[in-house]
Amino acid sequence: MFAAAIGAVDPLKILAPHLPARPKGRVVVVGAGKAAASMARAVEAAWEGAIDGLVVTRYDHGLPCRAIEVVEASHPVPDAQGQEAARRILKKVQGLGPDDLVLCLVSGGASALLAVPGDGLTLADKQAVNKALLKSGANIAEMNCVRKHLSAIKGGRLAAAAYPAKVVTLLISDVPGDDPSVIGSGPTVADPSSREDAMAVFKKYGMEMPPAVQAHLESPACETPKPGDKRLANCETRMLGTPQNALEAAAKVAAEAGFTPLILGDLEGEARDVALVHAGIARQVAKHGQPGKPPLALISGGETTVTVRGQGRGGRNAEFLLALAVALGGQAGIYAAAGDSDGIDGTEDNAGAVLTPDSIARAADKGLSAKAMLANNDGYGFFSGLGDLIVTGPTRTNVNDIRIILIK
Repeated sequence: MFAAAIGAVDPLKILAPHLPARPKGRVVVVGAGKAAASMARAVEAAWEGAIDGLVVTRYDHGLPCRAIEVVEASHPVPDAQGQEAARRILKKVQGLGPDDLVLCLVSGGASALLAVPGDGLTLADKQAVNKALLKSGANIAEMNCVRKHLSAIKGGRLAAAAYPAKVVTLLISDVPGDDPSVIGSGPTVADPSSREDAMAVFKKYGMEMPPAVQAHLESPACETPKPGDKRLANCETRMLGTPQNALEAAAKVAAEAGFTPLILGDLEGEARDVALVHAGIARQVAKHGQPGKPPLALISGGETTVTVRGQGRGGRNAEFLLALAVALGGQAGIYAAAGDSDGIDGTEDNAGAVLTPDSIARAADKGLSAKAMLANNDGYGFFSGLGDLIVTGPTRTNVNDIRIILIK
């Protein structure tokens, strides 16, 4: 089911039908995200005529391309490589005319990879804010609201720089609701959020605002292009792959295996809280046949968050599964898997993990306490100790998390 979900949003399989017609003038391809290299290769495979361009992707997510340069940089905390690549992307789209086309390839991860600080800010300022955001518990829309207002390229600014060229953005969504202004912090999309919204995120999560960041956000000059901005009038977005596409592909495999699929959709919230809800539904299915009779597959996507309080290792999928294990207490007949579709759960080397009814018992035999390790945010250590990590390597796509619970 997990493999089918990822395959359904592979750019090499789904991009070609969404390409625009050839323009009279030049074609410049730019882009960023965990899927940027595979999207660039898919463009090259399908495009007829001359192109050139530059995309930036996460380290180890690159692929060789002929005409489009692929640069690798740091994610989720930006680095100098990402900053330099983003500056070059901005330069590439400037000076174009109305007969030219900018083809922009955006997928999850683009926000951190397009690291051009706004006026008065440094890369160190952006790195500090990113690290604080990742530990705060803020959701992806809140994170990207802040990132857009600290950037010289996100929040519609890339498209503004390309004016008056036509801009067509091909998107792979990694956000609940598939809002183009949130995906990768919307570099080519008008931004409905405000600098006041960005400051409110700092206040909501008790994050310290560095002096330079505060000065920047208090200046009207940091505001992003808004809906109705004439520089964005010649922009178009096309959605290639979404979390829903992935969940439906997993559901098809479940049905073929004799499990009734129940898609819960994109979900947000603390990973351990989302796990409690899933555990409650799974127990209700197993005991009462509601809201469906077993054998049944509960399937959900979206992006949970983890408020880091411990010293352990592990992304949000490992945290979800460990909390699910504690909540289910080894209940017979319930199995689960959860993983990030990009192949990287947080910052670790695994996509996710697998949970079985005997996971807690097997862990106890090895001296591992599920409750203690959950308190220490050490989901990676728990499932690594059992040999139950899912390791795919970079998938070069990204529609966020895929969570599966099978009730036999």
